[in-house]
Amino acid sequence: MNISIKNLNKSYGTEKIFENFNIDFYDDKINCIIGKSGCGKSTLLDIIAGLIDVQSGEISGVSLSDISYIFQEDRLIEWLTVKENLEIAFKRYFKDSTLENRIDEVLNLVGIYDTKNKYPNALSGGMRQRVNIARAFGKPSKVILMDEPFKSLDYKLKYAIIDEFKNLLDKEKRMVILVTHDLDEAIYFRGNIIVFNNRPVKIAGTFIENLDKCKEEILNII
Repeated sequence: MNISIKNLNKSYGTEKIFENFNIDFYDDKINCIIGKSGCGKSTLLDIIAGLIDVQSGEISGVSLSDISYIFQEDRLIEWLTVKENLEIAFKRYFKDSTLENRIDEVLNLVGIYDTKNKYPNALSGGMRQRVNIARAFGKPSKVILMDEPFKSLDYKLKYAIIDEFKNLLDKEKRMVILVTHDLDEAIYFRGNIIVFNNRPVKIAGTFIENLDKCKEEILNII
């Protein structure tokens, strides 16, 4: 399943964010969108997720029920345990023992099963983000949208969690659309890198292979 966006138009007042904008995202790939802050990266994710209305345009290949969204903030409910947070996210898709099993499965996948009955304020930032990732993977979605989810983590922890995330993708294939402003992070994912610039948004370049060798070229056009 590929996602195709055609002739997208989105404005805020007189400011045009997207004007007749076209882009394709590919199945079983990590599609990394990179560009300067404020260039429209997160806006595009919100449009795909149905959180923002547009003036016109067509999005094909995905429905809202196909999507999980990992935001910059973990958005956990502080007065609920980890288990209860996941129950709220999963109960639409699983029932009774199947629900319990799915929660146990995803917590084991991200290595934090022992946090199941803890409250979010008892967790470190890295553990909270692991719960965030478990919540996205636990839903039977086909597409995971990620809006700079590693932004607040220190260098070592960020890459440890990215490695875990990539291992999850090896076990359960999903399309991923990742927004980041960190080129090293995008390269580390080893997916497709799509560079945005200007407003209305333009695709300044797409890079698929030999990403390390393309680093200087990408930096020159961001």
